[in-house]
Amino acid sequence: MSVLKATAIFGSFTMVSRVLGFIRDILMAAVLGAGFVTDCFVVAFKLPNFFRRLFAEGAFSASFVPIFSATVEKEGREEALKFAEEAFACLAMTLLLFVGLMEVFTPALIYAMANGFTDDEAKFALAVTLTRYTFPFIMFVSLVSLLAGVLNSLGKFAETAATPIILNICLISALVFGANTMDTPAHTLSIAVSVAGIIQLVFLFRACNKAGYRIRIRMPHLTPRVKKLLLVMGPAALGAGVIQLNLLLDMIIATHLPDASMSYLYFADRLNQLPVGVIGVALGTVLLPFLSRSIASGDEAQVVKSQNQAIEMGLFFTIPAMVAFIIVPNDLIHVLLERSNFSAQATLQTSLTLAAYAAGLPAYVLAKVFVPGYFARGDTKTPLKFAIVALFVNVSLNLILMQYFAHVGLAMATAISAWINVFMLAGGLIRSGHYSIEKALLVRLSKYILCSIIMGAVIWGVQNQVAPLIYGNTFAQIGGLLILMLSGIGAYILAIFITKTVKKDELQALFSKR
Repeated sequence: MSVLKATAIFGSFTMVSRVLGFIRDILMAAVLGAGFVTDCFVVAFKLPNFFRRLFAEGAFSASFVPIFSATVEKEGREEALKFAEEAFACLAMTLLLFVGLMEVFTPALIYAMANGFTDDEAKFALAVTLTRYTFPFIMFVSLVSLLAGVLNSLGKFAETAATPIILNICLISALVFGANTMDTPAHTLSIAVSVAGIIQLVFLFRACNKAGYRIRIRMPHLTPRVKKLLLVMGPAALGAGVIQLNLLLDMIIATHLPDASMSYLYFADRLNQLPVGVIGVALGTVLLPFLSRSIASGDEAQVVKSQNQAIEMGLFFTIPAMVAFIIVPNDLIHVLLERSNFSAQATLQTSLTLAAYAAGLPAYVLAKVFVPGYFARGDTKTPLKFAIVALFVNVSLNLILMQYFAHVGLAMATAISAWINVFMLAGGLIRSGHYSIEKALLVRLSKYILCSIIMGAVIWGVQNQVAPLIYGNTFAQIGGLLILMLSGIGAYILAIFITKTVKKDELQALFSKR
């Protein structure tokens, strides 16, 4: 299976998840609105996800997948399965102790990571309660990440991509059927987060069994392979820690801004994460085992080819998405979120934040492509150095721009630091001789930009024509947004074929069974 075909499969399932995520966010905006209850849930939801990305998706996956792939390639299935069981046992024990500790010291955790809430006793207490409900999620979802690494290394991406769908279904169910069963709908949502983690873990256990990799529960032991994993994991954990610290500092700073600032950032980021999740995460997830196998077999030409294919695919989708988010953010937010407790002022502030985030959209996706180029070679130190530089840039810009643009300034700082990080990542691979930019890629990049500008002009013109629909009743709004979206997609695809950026036979090759 090619990189593009695997990415298409992973991205398709992720698209379903993101659509359900939109439904979830629409319900959240209607039920919770943009206020202190939503701010508390956002913190409670972000904290376990912060540690998940730090230990599981960040450091653990980056270290586990290359070692597991190389073990399959060189030592065979049985040894690889044994290694997966050893890693699972150690991870499970560590997570159990960590979650227990955090449940006891949740007030201290909130004080340290959302200290802007300490001025309001009710807000602080709610954040503590909701975080205690959501925090077990990290244990289940981190183990899910290990099982996902096993499946991805075997070229089975559909099951992994389907797991976020479970989370969204659980949260939607909580909002629809349980919104009034507890003190606030946020209480029900927080419990649903941890329940979703349990269901995801059972789902991937069954998927691994079906693939012939039944993970048996062992007593944890520091075997030589686990020690090697931890050794590689150290710099990766620091690198992931710097990236997550970046996001954490954004959250800490946002808690000192007026009420609803975190809500604006959350909802804007959710929309911005659609292309990042569907394309960027898919490319990064698929690329790491591909590059690991190619490097293990000594096929450097295939490594460069896979990276260039991933870059082309990423830019094909993210450049037009960036243009669209910058031109029509208000229309998108108005139709998707503005109802019940989500006001016109919330729409305005969220749309400004979305436009700022979108300026860095291609960079967020390109980072997912370049980082596996280091991790697949066991180099977890270089991305760490670049991440530290990006962290200092982001924090400095946060403190400057928030003085003038409040929450929008935080989004602007994120976009700028993302571009700086990508340029450093690309430059490092080029200087080490592990990546080279093909002329064909530069030609296509220029055509993507041209086609996106044409698309932008079309949707800007259509926007004025459909404005009465966008600001009409619910059915008119949906119709107006569909017209706006379809006109943009149609204009982009037409421009792509007129400029011969993508040829018919390339599309056929992407979706062919071979």
